[in-house]
Formats: sequence, C-alpha cells, structure tokens
Amino acid sequence: MCFDFDARPPDLPADLVRAVAGGAAAEVFELESADGTSFSAAFAGSSDGSSDVGVVILPDVRGLYRFYIELAERFASAGHHAIAIDYFGRTAGTGERGEDFDYMPEVRQTKVEQVQEDIAAAIAELRSRTGVSSVVTVGFCFGGLQSFLADTNSSLGLAGTVGFYAGLDTSKRGIVSPVERTEEMSGPLLGLFGGEDPAIPVSLVERFDAALSEAGVEHEIKVYPGAPHSFFDRKYDEFAEACEDAWRRVLAFLGSV
Repeated sequence: MCFDFDARPPDLPADLVRAVAGGAAAEVFELESADGTSFSAAFAGSSDGSSDVGVVILPDVRGLYRFYIELAERFASAGHHAIAIDYFGRTAGTGERGEDFDYMPEVRQTKVEQVQEDIAAAIAELRSRTGVSSVVTVGFCFGGLQSFLADTNSSLGLAGTVGFYAGLDTSKRGIVSPVERTEEMSGPLLGLFGGEDPAIPVSLVERFDAALSEAGVEHEIKVYPGAPHSFFDRKYDEFAEACEDAWRRVLAFLGSV
C-alpha cells in the first residue's frame, strides 16, 4: 500500500513556486491508448510557460485519484506542464473512484507494455497541448517501477525518469525487476527511497545503484534515513525536510535534462 486515500502532496518550497497552475484546477479528461482503450488523465498547465520539460506522473497502486491530480498542479506551479494518468481503463473503466475502490485485482491485470502505450498517449497529449520537446516520467511505488521500466523503451523518447520508492522486488508479479534491466536503460534516472521501507530494503536499493553504475547509466540514488514508504505526504510533519529535499532534487533533475 502506498498513500492513504486522503493523502495530499507536500507543498513546494516557497522559492520554487514560479507560476499559478494554469490559473485553475487541473482538468480531468479521457485519453485513448494505441489499442483503442480509453483511460482517465489529469492535466495541469503552467502559466509560466518557460520550461520545455513536461512531466508524466505515474501513480501508485490506486491509480489516478486526488493526490496525483494535485501533484500535477504542484508541478505546474513549479513551471512544468504535467499530466497524471490512470492504469485501469482496460479493466475498470474510467472516471473518479472512491476510497472503497478494490484496486489490487486491477493492478494484477496490468501489463508493462500496455502501461507504456498509455504513457506514449500521455506524452503525445502533453506535447500537443503545450509544445514541450522533453518529457520526464515521475512515478510512485508501482508507478516508480513503471517509470524505471519506461527507461528501457527507447520508442517513448523520454528525457529522463524519476521514481519515488519504486518497487524493485517484482518476483511475485512476473515482471523482470529494474535491477535486472539496467543494461537496457539509457538514463538519466533519479531514485528516491525511504531508509525504513520494509518493502524495499536498502540492500536492494544499493544493488540497483551498483547495477546502474556498472551499466554506465547516468543516475542519482537518494535514501532518506528513517523515512518509510510513501513519506512524500503533507501530513507527515516528521518527514518535512525529506519532502523538501525530494522536491528540490526532482525539480533540479527536470532542469538538467
């Protein structure tokens, strides 16, 4: 499990706010994937308009809900057009879902290739709406896994990938772990992990770090000592410093690609 249903993304550090998020709330709408599937998405445009780097947000196991809609608005306020996507158009349809949504059966039906088709549709939409030339994926938990796996797909044309507490142990899902696919990655890559995350032990993060280095992939891995899984949450006051540091690292990464 990642964020609670009532979780909210941390505020941007005040000195990094560059614009109002499109002057309004994010727009929730539907996109169509290559196989004709409709899926939900949320777009927030930056009124600053100076950045040529857009963001595709890949949510945790719940798919698209309020946390990620607001996160798109945060990125827009930092000067980056952003679009967040849902994973479950093929199996659960579209539209807003409540706290009682039984997401795990839907997660088990997802396929990496189909998620990447949906990412491609989101990239095309982002470029069509905004004209950005560079796109970075930013994923959380299950979405962090999908973000790193997207780095193995050159046809997406990504400028970089970011993963917050990305799933690295995929042995129970029938998916080859990013740890085993670093030779296929092109980078750059940013990984942010909690030092007290029982699902992603630091030893596994270190293996990933070493494998990226061996493969010659440009990357940065940051582990926050004492931080749990899903520490990037406004209500966790004790991890406010980690949240601020994570924001700064992500936005610096976007500024460097």
